[in-house]
Order: sequence, then C-alpha cells, then structure tokens
Amino acid sequence: MPDKVAPAERQVLKNVKATDNDKEAVQLKKELGLLDGVAIIVGIIVGAGIFVSPKGVLRNSGSVGQALIVWIFSGLLSLIGALCYAELGTMIPKSGGDYAYISDAFGPLPAFLYLWVALFILVPTGNAITALTFAQYILQPVWPGCVPPYEAVRLLAAVITCLLTAINCYNVKWATRVQDIFTGTKIFALVIIMVAGLWWLSMGHTENFHHPMDGTNTQPGYIALAVYSGLFSYSGWNYLNFVTEELKDPYKNLPKAICISLPLVTVIYVLANVAYFVVLTQDEILASHAVAVTFGDKLLGVMSWIIPFFVACSTFGALNGAIFASSRLFFVGARNGHLPAAIALINVRNLTPMPSLIFLCIITLALLIIEDVYVLINYVSFVEALFTTLSVSGLLWLRYKSPDRERPIKVSISLPIIFFVICAFLVTFPCYVSPWEVGVGVIIILSGIPVYWVFIRWNKKPKWLVRTSHNFNMICAKLFMCVQEQKSD
Repeated sequence: MPDKVAPAERQVLKNVKATDNDKEAVQLKKELGLLDGVAIIVGIIVGAGIFVSPKGVLRNSGSVGQALIVWIFSGLLSLIGALCYAELGTMIPKSGGDYAYISDAFGPLPAFLYLWVALFILVPTGNAITALTFAQYILQPVWPGCVPPYEAVRLLAAVITCLLTAINCYNVKWATRVQDIFTGTKIFALVIIMVAGLWWLSMGHTENFHHPMDGTNTQPGYIALAVYSGLFSYSGWNYLNFVTEELKDPYKNLPKAICISLPLVTVIYVLANVAYFVVLTQDEILASHAVAVTFGDKLLGVMSWIIPFFVACSTFGALNGAIFASSRLFFVGARNGHLPAAIALINVRNLTPMPSLIFLCIITLALLIIEDVYVLINYVSFVEALFTTLSVSGLLWLRYKSPDRERPIKVSISLPIIFFVICAFLVTFPCYVSPWEVGVGVIIILSGIPVYWVFIRWNKKPKWLVRTSHNFNMICAKLFMCVQEQKSD
C-alpha cells in the first residue's frame, strides 16, 4: 500500500521504545479462530435491523411476496460480495478491508476518501445508532407506555459505548468472548420468533399469504430502495476483512467464516420475516416502530418482555463487534500516514490499538450530541454502496492489471461481475428517487479532497503544524503507554 506519510511524521515516535521486559514484538496478535470469525460476522450483521425495521423493505416493495424476494436476494447478494471480499482479503492480507483494497487497486486518494467518510460518518454513525437503540430498549420498562426521555437514552448510550471501548482496549480475548456470548443470545431470540411464527402458521393462520404479490411496486428506483433496506440489515458482512491480520490461518478461516455466516444469516432472516408476515398484517408492520416488539406483544402474551431484552442484547453484541473491527480500519489508515500517527500506536501491555479505539469512541460520543443522529443514515447508505462498488471494481481491475498475482482464493469471474452490475444499479437508480440524500453523500466524499492535499500530499508543512503534530503524538504515546507496531523478524 502506498505510504504517503510526511518524513517528519514518520520519525516522531522512533525514540519511544517498549520496556525491557517485553520479549516479543509489540504488534496485533493472531488470536481470532474460526468461531470468533463467525461470531464477528453474525454478531455485527444481526443487530437491531432484523428486530426493528423490516418495514423498510415492505414499504418500498409494496407486497409481502416481493419483500420476501428482496430478503432472499439481499442475502445472496451479500454472500456474493463476501466471496469477492474473500479473494481480496487473501490476495491483500492486510487489515482495513475496503481501505486496503481500494488503495492497492486505485491509489491513496480514493482510499483516503473512503477512510474520510468511514471515520466521520459511516462507522461512528452506525455505532451511535446501535448504542441509542440498545439504550431505548433497556430503558423502555422504566417508562412503560411512553418513550423514554431522549437525554436518558443518550446518557446510557454514551456509557455503554465507553464500557465496550474499555473492554476492547483491555483485552482482545475479552472482546471476542463478549462477541461469542451475545451472538448466541441474538440467534436464540430469532429462533424464538421463528418457532412462534411457524406454530401460528401450523394453526391455519395463512390469511396474510392469500395474495402475496398484491400491491407490488415495480418501479426500479423503489426496488433499489427496498434492496437498500434489506442490505442495511445485512450490513457488516465485510467487517471480518478489517481484522485479517489478527485472524489465525486467514487463507482458510476467512472464506470458511463467510461461507458459514452468510447462508446462516439469510435463512434466519427469511424465516424471521415469514414469522412476522404470518402474525402481523401489512398495516400493522408499517405502523410499528419495532416489528419484533409488536410481534411479541401480539403473540407471546406475558412473555412479550423477552423481545425487548433480546433486542438490547443483540445491539450490545453488534456494537461490540463494530467497535472491535472498525478500530482496526483507522489503525491501518494511520499506519499508512492517512491519519495522525498516534492512532497507529499499540499498547505495550495489552497489545491492542488503544488510541484508535479511544479516538473512535470520542467521535461516536460527539455524534450522540446531535439531536437527530438517525437522519445521517439517509445520507450514508448511498456512500457505503458506492465504495463497496469501488472495492469490487478494484477486484476486476486487479484481475486485468495483475493476472499472475498470487490468489489463494480465486472466485469465478462471473461473481464480481454480477456483484458490480447489481451494485451499479443500486448506486444509480436512487439518484432520481432520493436526489437530496445522494447529493449530500457526494458532497461529504468530495470534502475530503482538500483535506488530503493539505495534510497528506503537502510535504512542506509549516513548522508549527509539524511541531503540534509531534507533541500530540508523543503525549498519546506516553498517556496510553503505546509504541509503534514492531514487525517480527
């Protein structure tokens, strides 16, 4: 990956050494096995989306039948994309996911623009919304029959974000154990929904499926928006690629984790939606703020409280996984000179990217101050789809540019072509359905260009700027007991 960091920045931390007691290189360790990989993918994908907002797919689809088709299609598309990323992740075995692949294929500027959007919008917005959702469902029993005060929700969201950041700073094993436990919890919750729905169906309640295609919306723009809603609930399938360097035997475990996780999630999602559609009418789903809770209130009786509890558990696990994986994205970006050098430091005791984790936590907490952070989701869906398209086009470009490059996993060329064509459709058609959101997304991307030229490309920076950067990096190194990554011999 091109290294565009200024020479002065490259030297600032060379005199900061690990203690004499450290007998091994200070670097991120390969501590993630296959189960951990599956737990990260499933745990991040299965967040609040499947419990809270299946109505987005139904609203834009117009019918139950097409909604189920969209859920299946979104799962298959995510699987195809994940297999393409398996080739990218084993061909370019670096943490950082899309950032690493875009940089390798197209150079530092497009990679920086992805990092720019991910740093300030994509990742912290997703984390903030997940934390808020967790807080809302935890506090709901305290304010039965009404919405909890937003200040209380924001305070609890901030506390849980800080807690999970602290766990991830302290120990990778602790973070992965939390992920494993809460992934199992959320799968158990979805099994309850599926079993309850199938029981209701076995009693002869098929009236909601008598005319499954009635009202189907065939306009391409709205079909794209329906798929966006479906893909939002599948988002996170590429997060394991953010931590490739910490995965044991990535050439085997990365594709295995993908091939286990995506079919599992697709089957669970489709069956969960069948359960929703069996029990609830279209009007009930569209009027609900949390479909799973409405489902539980109607079918589970006195046990309906377990659904909000499991939604909270689900969002807790999703937030933990997102913090763990996305912090590695910013760590790699800083390691390559696209962020302050302090973010690329590793704690000498715990061997975790502590400054990156804390930096991500601070941005997330800042977004929690925004009165309506949810509005940002409308702007980031297009941006995320755009950069995913760019990553896969990078795979196609590298097939042409470097045909003899070593590829431990090489998928059929038809898969990246199919994925690219579908993603291009998803990026293009919403331009006339939601032009405002698309326009804001483009402006956010382009705003990173002057930042890149001033802070990355400009070599003759003023001395005061270099000195300020040096002092900041040294303070972080001493405060968090961190050093630069040391490569093993």
